[in-house]
Amino acid sequence: MARQLALDLTIPPALSRDDFLTTSANRDALAMLDRPAAWPGGRLLLIGGPGSGKSHLARFWAEENGAQILRASSISPGSVDAALPPGGALVVENAHEIAGISEAEDALFHLWNLAGARQVLLLITARMPPRDWGIRLPDLMSRLNSAAQAVLGPPDDALLPAVLVKLFADRQIQVAPDVVDWLTLRMERDLGLARHLVAAIDRKSLADRRPVTRRLAAELLDKLSPVEPSSTITLHSSDKS
Repeated sequence: MARQLALDLTIPPALSRDDFLTTSANRDALAMLDRPAAWPGGRLLLIGGPGSGKSHLARFWAEENGAQILRASSISPGSVDAALPPGGALVVENAHEIAGISEAEDALFHLWNLAGARQVLLLITARMPPRDWGIRLPDLMSRLNSAAQAVLGPPDDALLPAVLVKLFADRQIQVAPDVVDWLTLRMERDLGLARHLVAAIDRKSLADRRPVTRRLAAELLDKLSPVEPSSTITLHSSDKS
């Protein structure tokens, strides 16, 4: 039998507040995000591993606060002034990526200081606390360490199965509850792994014209180890079962 060509026709993830599933893994971080008046100096670091939901949180916060979103590695000293309108808000994503890059560290340092002077709310996302980035600029390191941190925890018992359901739904796959339950009990609590696993199951199911069963899921789970996703996993409010 000819193998079917598997095309990636996934639906772009929804990134509104209503599409974010709140659990014990992220409840405290969300509460901090919703209280910008309590951020010391108007700045907050949002810390979470790959797939933890930090980009989803940052995007709906940006939408609600009229904030521009910039990738930290794209900021240069010359672009800082234009990125910070007085009294506005700004999201800087993946700030850990600039560690050791002299110009990028200088740019973030300048942005940090100017945000305070112009009373701009500044939300910075990263995969780990600043002490682990490898920052070389002492003044920047001092400022980052002084900032409040909202930390996203690893997926809990509610989050992982909901992620799996949502990922299958995004690929228009109807999967039996027992498949999700089986995977939840056996796979690591790694949302990056969940994304890659569902993609692999989808490709294999289409190529071999096989339904998604526990046997198919087991074959692919055995072949995969935790890896980082290319984008954030998001959950529709209707997928909370």
